[in-house]
Amino acid sequence: MGVHKNQSWFFRMTHEKQDTLVKMLILSMAAVLSFSTRLFSVLRFESVIHEFDPYFNYRTTKYLAEEGFYNFHNWFDDRAWYPLGRIIGGTIYPGLMITSTVIYHMLNFLHITIDIRNVCVFLAPFFSSLTTIVTYLLTKELLNDGAGLVAAAMIAIVPGYISRSVAGSYDNEGIAIFCMLLTYYFWIKAVKTGSLFWSTLCSLAYFYMVSSWGGYVFLINLIPLHVLVLMFTGRFSHRVYVAYSALYCLGTILSMQISFVGFQPVQSSEHMAALGVFGLVQLHAFVNFVRSKMTTEHFNVLFRTLTMITGVVFAALAAVLAASGKIAPWTGRFYSLLDPSYAKNNIPIIASVSEHQPTTWSSFYFDLQMLVFLFPAGLYFCFNKLTDSNIFIIIYGVTSIYFAGVMVRLMLVLAPVMCILSGIAVSSTLDTYMKNLDVVQKGKTSKKKTDSSYTFKNEVAWAVVMLMTFFMMTYTFHCTWVTSEAYSSPSIVLAARSGDGGRIIFDDFREAYFWLRHNTPEDAKVMSWWDYGYQITAMANRTILVDNNTWNNTHISRVGQAMASTEDKAYEIMRELDVDYVLVLFGGLTGYSSDDINKFLWMVRIGGSTDKGAHIKEQDYYTPNGEFRVDREGSPAMLNCLMYKMCYYRFGSVYTEQGKPTGYDRVRNVEIGNKDFELDVLEEAYTSEHWLVRIYKVKDLDNRGN
Repeated sequence: MGVHKNQSWFFRMTHEKQDTLVKMLILSMAAVLSFSTRLFSVLRFESVIHEFDPYFNYRTTKYLAEEGFYNFHNWFDDRAWYPLGRIIGGTIYPGLMITSTVIYHMLNFLHITIDIRNVCVFLAPFFSSLTTIVTYLLTKELLNDGAGLVAAAMIAIVPGYISRSVAGSYDNEGIAIFCMLLTYYFWIKAVKTGSLFWSTLCSLAYFYMVSSWGGYVFLINLIPLHVLVLMFTGRFSHRVYVAYSALYCLGTILSMQISFVGFQPVQSSEHMAALGVFGLVQLHAFVNFVRSKMTTEHFNVLFRTLTMITGVVFAALAAVLAASGKIAPWTGRFYSLLDPSYAKNNIPIIASVSEHQPTTWSSFYFDLQMLVFLFPAGLYFCFNKLTDSNIFIIIYGVTSIYFAGVMVRLMLVLAPVMCILSGIAVSSTLDTYMKNLDVVQKGKTSKKKTDSSYTFKNEVAWAVVMLMTFFMMTYTFHCTWVTSEAYSSPSIVLAARSGDGGRIIFDDFREAYFWLRHNTPEDAKVMSWWDYGYQITAMANRTILVDNNTWNNTHISRVGQAMASTEDKAYEIMRELDVDYVLVLFGGLTGYSSDDINKFLWMVRIGGSTDKGAHIKEQDYYTPNGEFRVDREGSPAMLNCLMYKMCYYRFGSVYTEQGKPTGYDRVRNVEIGNKDFELDVLEEAYTSEHWLVRIYKVKDLDNRGN
């Protein structure tokens, strides 16, 4: 009886209300799925921050929550970049920290007691749910509700986005994708309506984006490109004029309030396209106004004259400003996007970052699966029905797929547009073929007339619908598997399978940082490669020389020189930098491949990129055959450098695998070449349980009398 009542209640609703209810249920399920699928790491391990950069973000958020915004904005961090230090407030995008702190204080105001760490851990999954909703709204503006729901369901589980938004991945990208899509949604609404209200909301969303992530540069170049294309295709209108003028003026003024951005929007080359298009928009509007007041003949004469004068003046002004340094040149990362070989040839510190490497074809399929094949179909449907908003999504798709191919990190920017265009493709295809289904209800016969020009119409429609269903099922299984196996393992805690199938946990990193925190003086200075700087300051609370900010190439180069030099030369550098302890990562015992030996050539390249490191030549660390080896065939420079000795100290007497000699490196799969040596200027202070982290103390100078 109860079931009958529920059914009658639902069916008594009007068709529009039923439709709205079903859409809300589907969208809510997608949002909940988006949050829950990112919790694998918390369920398997614990509520812990992942990776390297998130530890700096967590440390600064904790400081903001405890000390307040004023102290945070003026915070000089003497624990980083010794002896230089770092001004935190003026060198970060504070949107992530402020968002977390606001949520933390709101929950505590409501008497929901929660630690700031847990807010940081679950912030990215929470914003991924909001991203799902914004994706629906944006795709709905491009096509219809059906496409929006499909796109929302897709982005909820797409691995390309999940890779940067799992629980514990407390990085800027966790909220930046939400900000980016929200800005795009408001931009489309502003272009469609020409309303100052939507333009203002777009400016505010853009301001939130600028405060959160440096990737806002892509956004502020994409929107002007859209306006430019609309002008060239004859689609420019008063609506576009109002939308872009308001966005540029308000957005630029607001973005300059971020200390780290400052005057870049009006000085740097990356922002000049937006400024140029803004000027072009004003000229276009002025020309249209003048045309309405003059005859065609007089207008043509005036137009040609003004065009020549304006072009000459603009070119001369740009040349003068560039020569005088008023317009800053493009940054190294920006050059890397235009020329993938630029960083490798000129700035090794950028090229050494794994997420700055070009994307492989397999990565596209791994992170996007069926979206790779649905993406061109979505472009086709957009071209088939060109509108101002469809032109925008086409430009977004084409540009982002190029940039994602140049730099693997930008797969994150590509994933949303892949989902949007795939949603359009699936929805449009199903709309077409669902109409052709010949569904015979019970007790009734089909009265449809057969179309003699289209044989097997019903069968083809069923085949297409079943094929789309199969695609969506395989996409769901693939995304869940990738999320579970590839993107839900915190790098701070490692896991492996034993011979009997059980799990082995390697907690060496936290073990070593805990030892540093409790067994070294508070003012101890720790030298390590820059990858581990944020974790050392956040977890060990010790002063470090370099960290993941990588703003000072000379300082990092000095550390690289110490690692690549012999002990006596390295000792001079360590004394110069007041180093007390040296930390290295070594995976030869456990098979952990992301250790410092595998990163060593980047230390050599960066160390030799400055004047003081001119004596360090990369070829000295290769064999005569051009191989990088650590066995007996290895070069003398390699087998006697400080990094080699710190990693392999006492390793020559250790058995790592049955049937292999002592000193067998399980990562390089060779027996090390230099086994029997002692350290002269360092002494072993601590080695973690599985030898993943090794810490050495720098010996004091000998007494003068000795």
